[in-house]
Amino acid sequence: MMHSNIPSAQTLVLYFKSKGIKNIVISPGSRNAPLTLSFTKNPFFSCFSIVDERCAAFFALGMAQQLGEPVAVVCTSGSAMLNFYPAVTEAFYSDIPLVVVSADRPKHKIDIGDGQTIRQENIFEKHIGYSANLKEDVSRGLEVTGVERSQASIQSHNQRAIETALKIAFEKSTPVHINIPFEEPLYGLTDRLKVEIPVSETPVAKSGNNDWADLISIWNSSQRKMVLIGVNPPNALEKEILETLARDTSVLVFTETTSNVHHPNFFPSIDSIIAPIEKSVDRDELFDNLQPDLLITLGGLIVSKKIKAFLRGHQPKHHWHIDSNKAYDTFFCLSEHIKTHPNTFFGSVMGDFNKAESSYRDKWLNAKTNYEQKRQTYLEQIGFSDFVAFDLIQPSIPKGYQVHLANSSTVRYTQLFPMDASLHVYCNRGTSGIDGSTSTALGASIHNQKPTLLITGDLSFFYDSNGLWNNYIRPDFRIILINNSGGGIFRILPGFEETDEFSTFFETQHAHSAEHLARMFHFDHLAAANEQEVKMAMSKFYDPSEKPKILEIQTPTAANNKILLDYFDFIS
Repeated sequence: MMHSNIPSAQTLVLYFKSKGIKNIVISPGSRNAPLTLSFTKNPFFSCFSIVDERCAAFFALGMAQQLGEPVAVVCTSGSAMLNFYPAVTEAFYSDIPLVVVSADRPKHKIDIGDGQTIRQENIFEKHIGYSANLKEDVSRGLEVTGVERSQASIQSHNQRAIETALKIAFEKSTPVHINIPFEEPLYGLTDRLKVEIPVSETPVAKSGNNDWADLISIWNSSQRKMVLIGVNPPNALEKEILETLARDTSVLVFTETTSNVHHPNFFPSIDSIIAPIEKSVDRDELFDNLQPDLLITLGGLIVSKKIKAFLRGHQPKHHWHIDSNKAYDTFFCLSEHIKTHPNTFFGSVMGDFNKAESSYRDKWLNAKTNYEQKRQTYLEQIGFSDFVAFDLIQPSIPKGYQVHLANSSTVRYTQLFPMDASLHVYCNRGTSGIDGSTSTALGASIHNQKPTLLITGDLSFFYDSNGLWNNYIRPDFRIILINNSGGGIFRILPGFEETDEFSTFFETQHAHSAEHLARMFHFDHLAAANEQEVKMAMSKFYDPSEKPKILEIQTPTAANNKILLDYFDFIS
């Protein structure tokens, strides 16, 4: 087997192999040739070529999100690595172990006017778990007096830096950056390794001796407890814990589509509870009745703006966040960061929880039943729109699918309708950007046995259309594109006005269709513009096919915002 003849490239590959990091996403270039040659010639690694660096990083993020383990993305020097930044920030805020590897020019060639050079060291400083800045090798195995001593020092530094970066990626589930300077020639190969790395032992997790007596006391003395679950991997929370919470009438469990948590006694459409209160003449009294004594948050970031506004205005006496790594003070009242997995905490303390007699949950279950009935009545009297499209889409998704949601309107509409419990739902909510939804979904589909569906809006789709430029798209990959000819979400935000300035600079109206992109990237393309056409298209949309498919649903730009806002009036 052949290897790059550059010691730092050999060292990185040996560390990746020793740690089991086998998925490598590579963007083409010359300066990263030592890495590309080393990874692609080693059968241990699964290598993927993605030309657009921004897409490549989100593609790798999707794989890491799906596998729950580090995935590497590799690029050449210069501006190439800057295109990784959106995915790096998403990984940072979503706790995804993305390993960014950038090839660099030697230090003496930075800031002298050489091509493809920028200041790459620590470039992700504000959004990275660790930056490993490797040193340039001074020897390629040549036995020269003095040089070998310098090389030994460089080798020791590089090994420590790589070891630290990978340790943090695994233990903290966070992105790390490894920057490696290479001097030409870059394409040299050898059949012998010039370096060895020490065998590192896997650290043994220490059992905690947590004393949670004070927390148990607070739980037992709280008559109204709210559990709010954000972004969460499928099947992350043990069923016994969920059942215990569901049986307790003093506990209100709010979930989101991205939480992958389901139970008839839980509340999956938060805005459908909050919005009617906002519009009620008894607003203050109802919000006081909803205000919890104790708020417990689990999982990642929350989609609903309404629950954020409510809890900031009606703060609980206590707010606990349960997570092994971090806790955000989203509601400005965080009182306890419980640094462990929710299963560990609840498994340890639930036996000491008293079941309080309370009407807290049941009162709001009645409100839930009310909005579910009114939603169906409302659907029967409105015209075709985004709202109707999502009502048609979500029940049609085959059981067991992996579902990826784009941000903005898409993820918010899905919150209003039921999502089958067998579906595994993902969305890039770390930074909530539209920039990499397609690429993330495609990366996640690689190692998922079941088919993958991406539900996306037009701006998200066209913005990330380069994500379709790869050779790894499965024929069972599906995209449902809601095309309302612009950024429809801006029509429901404060400041909307029907002017040329608004349509150009906020909503960004357009007349694009995905038909030509579908043809270019070898997708089958289906189109629908009314309820009957959607039903007809979806009747065969998920059938086995030789090509992946895009279903493009055209909805009326001007009607969508009014129908959505009127829905909240109607259920009030």
